[in-house]
Amino acid sequence: MPLAMALANRSSPLVVAIAALLFLAGRCLEDAGAVRRLLLPPLATPPGLAALVFLAWCAATLAWTPFPALSLRMAGEFVPTLVAAYLLVRLAPGRMPGFAAPLSAAMVVLAGLTIAVGLAAGLPLQRALGQRMAEFVYNRPALTLAVVAGPLALVLWRQGPRVVALAALAFAALGILRSVSGAAAMGLAAGLAMFVLGRLLPARLAVGLAGLGLGLAVALAPVEGDLLDRFMPEAAHERLVHSSSRARVAIARSFGAAVAADPWVGAGFGTSARFAEAPVAARLDPEMRTLLAVGHPHNAFLQVWAELGTAGAVLAAAVLMLMLAPLVAWPAGERATALALVAAAAAIAFVEHNTWAAWWTAGLGAAITWLRDARSRTAPHTLSRPEAGPDRTPS
Repeated sequence: MPLAMALANRSSPLVVAIAALLFLAGRCLEDAGAVRRLLLPPLATPPGLAALVFLAWCAATLAWTPFPALSLRMAGEFVPTLVAAYLLVRLAPGRMPGFAAPLSAAMVVLAGLTIAVGLAAGLPLQRALGQRMAEFVYNRPALTLAVVAGPLALVLWRQGPRVVALAALAFAALGILRSVSGAAAMGLAAGLAMFVLGRLLPARLAVGLAGLGLGLAVALAPVEGDLLDRFMPEAAHERLVHSSSRARVAIARSFGAAVAADPWVGAGFGTSARFAEAPVAARLDPEMRTLLAVGHPHNAFLQVWAELGTAGAVLAAAVLMLMLAPLVAWPAGERATALALVAAAAAIAFVEHNTWAAWWTAGLGAAITWLRDARSRTAPHTLSRPEAGPDRTPS
């Protein structure tokens, strides 16, 4: 996936879809009944039920969206990729062929080199293929590396030789830091910091710290713009001039004002692309409307508030908290890597991309698949046996 993204930065949904169909076919040929037992019981657990209720609320908002065609188009991008990612996450771990992790490490190395060399050489690949000549074309591959590299490295570390794991991490970091994506660098830093804390702190404290961070990210999203406008020093803006920090603060303030004007049910799923035309925008002061037209608020948590309202934000917070709870019982290495993935993804989501983007959903699905594959190497009975029930299956 990372190399495919470096060559075509919207390709990850296709990669995940093909992989999911292949694993589904293989599992069905092996034991069709086991497929049902692998896919359905997790949906009846607290995290699964919370996720289903959240998705049901997303669907309910289609009843009042002012742009039904846009909302359906966004759902058509997000939902199939989410389904493919779920299939891959549930069916692939414990069934990965031995060559998969080393081959994927090679793809990570090539992706990191493609980004670094391509930017240093003036984007020759894009020029040869007639693609857009802009440095940000490598942002999505860098963001994919930021979430996939850690879980893959854990599998490689367990499988050996460990130098391959270190090489994958090093070249992923090279691609991330050489790219112009501040969000990817932020995700890398957050993931590394959380991994260290996850290894040093007691399990409950580490998981609680991650939960506190996610809770604050959700709770403070509607007032993010006002807080940054009031407390962010001018020197910080000057240092982050290439990240358009002033514009990001203004965008957050505009979407925060929209949330304050319509806090309960939101404008409707997937409406951010035309939010400036939504009825709630007409109720805002003129200076707050202009930046609603940027396409999305550059903060996934704020986008949930704006599109799905307080109900959607509460449900999203419930999913996140329930997702973290089982990690307390995980072994230290897997728990630290899982928390690092959560921190990296949350840091990226706080400053970047459309929440429902299929390429981002696919990247997270791949990262979770590798993480659960690593988990299967220390507790194979929980992932490989078809008869595993909901009480034996990690979330």
